[in-house]
Amino acid sequence: MAKIDFSSETVMKVAHLARLELTAEETAKFSSQLTKILDYVEKLNSLDTSKVEPMTQVHDVETPLREDETRPSPGAAAILDSAPEQVFDNYKVPQVIATKGKDEA
Repeated sequence: MAKIDFSSETVMKVAHLARLELTAEETAKFSSQLTKILDYVEKLNSLDTSKVEPMTQVHDVETPLREDETRPSPGAAAILDSAPEQVFDNYKVPQVIATKGKDEA
């Protein structure tokens, strides 16, 4: 079983993709922790699970279902009352997609 090394460079690349800013100490800490995790996964991969039944839950529990009943809606006005800000008959939310300026096109 080969030792897997999760290098600092790999941590920095993953952090960049996740848009995380890490300090040098955090990078070293995560590199060590991720290496240990991958080593443990490698140990688990070496186990013979050919005779183990696949499962979706640990316990045999049936999901309780309720009757599908139609109910009246509280109405748009009642729902909009919970909005911190409104524009016309809609919730006002902050812009999440940046638009390019004229000189950035």
